[in-house]
Amino acid sequence: MDQAKIGSFLKELRKEKNLTQEQLAEILGVTGRTVSRWENGNNMPDISLLVEIAGFYGVTIPELIDGERKSGEMKEEAKEVAGKMSEYADNEKTQMLKNIRRESLIGAIAAAVWMVLEGTGLSASGEVFPRVSLYCETLVFVTVFMIFFHATGLMNRYQKKRGERRIQGPLLMVLSAVLALAAAVLIKLVLKTLFGG
Repeated sequence: MDQAKIGSFLKELRKEKNLTQEQLAEILGVTGRTVSRWENGNNMPDISLLVEIAGFYGVTIPELIDGERKSGEMKEEAKEVAGKMSEYADNEKTQMLKNIRRESLIGAIAAAVWMVLEGTGLSASGEVFPRVSLYCETLVFVTVFMIFFHATGLMNRYQKKRGERRIQGPLLMVLSAVLALAAAVLIKLVLKTLFGG
């Protein structure tokens, strides 16, 4: 795929419509800088925008990707395929945002519990409160890492590479909690070994 060729083709199509980069950006709901990057070959349009761009210019997705016209009209079959690609990309984004929201909520609750225990001094009293405090503190860090893995797509790539099923909602929360608890116990043992008591 030749990004420079695609960029030149996108620029040519825009000029045929007598549009500025800013006007096209407004139509597509992106910034003028984004359109400029596409046309310079520095970036590619998001897959969900390819359908809209192809329809707007009256070309097919393969023509956009090849950076040249091959036929005069976008066929219905090409529109259907492009629509499905766009829907797939939107579903991926929706799932990623759902995971990030869930993990953010878990992290926020853990942080709130930890701050209350630390602020009231309960984290230093009894047998249970210190463990809960350490667990919550660790869970905050675990959720930050989980959010990072989901936001960057590393979690999906790893799961697809390994051929594993995606771990859904409650199971992911339970696994995160078990991981955080194990990390909390390990941290406590290391601190006890290093500093004694």
